[in-house]
This record gives sequence, C-alpha cells and structure tokens, in this order.
Amino acid sequence: MTLAPVDWVASLGRATLNLCRSTGAVVLFALEGLSHLVRPPFHPRLFLRAFMEVAFFSLPVVGLTAIFTGMVLALQSYSGFSRFGAESAVANVVVLSITRELGPVLAGLMVSGRIGAAFAAEIGTMRVTDQIDALTTLSTDPMKYLVAPRLLAAILAMPLLVVVADVLGVMGGFLIGTLKLGFSGPGYLKSTLDFLQVMDVVSGLVKAAVFGFIVALMGTWCGYTSRGGAQGVGAATTTAVVSSSILILALDYVLTEAFFAR
Repeated sequence: MTLAPVDWVASLGRATLNLCRSTGAVVLFALEGLSHLVRPPFHPRLFLRAFMEVAFFSLPVVGLTAIFTGMVLALQSYSGFSRFGAESAVANVVVLSITRELGPVLAGLMVSGRIGAAFAAEIGTMRVTDQIDALTTLSTDPMKYLVAPRLLAAILAMPLLVVVADVLGVMGGFLIGTLKLGFSGPGYLKSTLDFLQVMDVVSGLVKAAVFGFIVALMGTWCGYTSRGGAQGVGAATTTAVVSSSILILALDYVLTEAFFAR
C-alpha cells in the first residue's frame, strides 16, 4: 500500500523526534557520567580493571592493524608517486597519514568493536537481570560504579594505544620502504623525522581521547538502557558498535577541521 504524502511527513517527523530524544538522552547521560568523575567516592579497582581491558588487552589488535596499515600505505604511496617521480615523499605521507588520521581512527574503530561491545554486553546483562536495580537498593550509584570508571579509563587509555599505533604504523612503512622499495634506512628515518611536526602527533592524541570517550559512552549507554532479555542485550551491543563507529568518523572530520582548517 502506497503511503500518502502526509504519512511520509508524519514518518519523517517521528524519526526526527526520536533522533532528538535519543541525542538528548545520550548528552544527559554523558554529563552525569562526567560529573561523577569529579565527585567522591572513586573506585580505583574498577578503574584499573577497565583501563587494563581497554589499554592492555586491546593492544594486539590495534598493533597488528597499525603495522599492516603502514605497510599497505607505503606500497600504495610508492605505486602512485612513482608515476610522477616523487618516490621520496613516501616516508612523509606514511608518517603524516598515520599520526593525523589512520592511527587514531583505526584504533578507535578496533576498540569500538572490542570494548564498546564488551561494555554494552556486560552492563546490558546486568540491566536485564536486575543487577543494576540491586546496586541502587544497596545504596550504590550505578553511574559512579559502572559508567564513570569506564569513561575515565577509555579517555586515558586510547591516547596510549594511539602512540603505540603511530610507532608501529611508521615502522610498518619503514620495513616495506627499506626491505622492498629500496630506500636506505637512515634516509627514510631522516625524512620521517624532518617532516613530522608536534601538532601532527598532538592532534592524533586529542582525537584518541575523544574517540575513547565516545566508545565508552556509547557502550555504557546502550547497555544501561537495554531492555528485553538476551535479544535486547544483543541489540544494544550492535547499536553500541555501529553508533560509536559512525560518531568516530563524523567527529574525525570535525576535529580535523578544527585543527588544520586554514
């Protein structure tokens, strides 16, 4: 059955209202979670557990992604630049792309798939099994106990992961450049260090902190608001990964515009 124009307008209006409602709920949830970071008490054990989960246990997947990305980037850059006789710019492109964009973005996406899903599944399971209500009954604030430590851990851990990703990504480009493309090791490193600027690294680390906050926020919010048993937890996990991935890509443009727009 074909919908009348007024039905299309009504559907669009409902979708817009739902989007505004969800956006407002997420913003209020984020503000409440951040407010608990500056109010006692603090749960160091929960923070350390979340920090280890984000930083240490995510290190293998982030490291492998970064090193292979650097390798592919060096190969593709050399293939393109060789058409114009600009092969010497390969090292510059690799270090610039890794530190500014690919390091924080790919690390954010990998952590989103791993940590965002884990946060949503864990908290969602607690929600549907009434464990969060039990915390409230025991006079324990769920936001301070479940959300705030994860937010802080992700904000602090993501820049550390991106530092490792930057180093491994540049190393991947260095290995391909020296072992396959014929660059000299000292020359490649000199070109990399001469071209690299402090702002390139700083912008990537700021992006990493923002992306870490987004991953933890969407993971905890989707889990905290999940409903409907096991099916609801699965839906919350999927929503956490998809929404945080989209927000990472959108905010990457916004932050790049803020740092490097002329």
